Amino acid sequence: GNQNAHGYQRKHPSFGELAQVGFAARHLFMMPELEIRIDDLTDPRIVAFVAGHLSALRALSPPESCHALPVHELRGRGVKFWSVWCGEEVAGCGALQELDPQHGEVKSMRTAHAYLRRGIAAMILKEILTEARERGYRRVSLETGSTEEFLPAQQLYLRHGFQFCGPFNGYKEDPLSSFMRLDL
Repeated sequence: GNQNAHGYQRKHPSFGELAQVGFAARHLFMMPELEIRIDDLTDPRIVAFVAGHLSALRALSPPESCHALPVHELRGRGVKFWSVWCGEEVAGCGALQELDPQHGEVKSMRTAHAYLRRGIAAMILKEILTEARERGYRRVSLETGSTEEFLPAQQLYLRHGFQFCGPFNGYKEDPLSSFMRLDL
């Protein structure tokens, strides 16, 4: 039962009881719930997160190969931006930018280091693709890096049906860029 040998009532299940329901349940029990939000990019924490994203990309690529949007452009017309929060921490973000009435671009996909490999990017990508379908897009494209640091991102997109393609919407061939598309 929930009483120990001294008759005290336990408020929480024991580790052994949690072990019986598996690792995933233990993990969720100890971590605040993740919340995905449509974000207006006014909270200073998300503004700082996006600024960190831009900084990290600029450290990996020269300016002509860095295509991430700054905050003021992510607030622009035709862009919908999502953030994922774990309690008071930003866990990740992503956006969908309309290129034309039938074509959208995935932008600003980023997962905070502490939340890597926890499904944050997949959660955001699913929201983006749902929105793209609701908008009636026939295709969603993206540009990401081509170096080793970007392989996990490329693998995520491949798992969701994206295929490699050539440059689109004014992008130019670049050895540091990979272009991908998904026909909806």
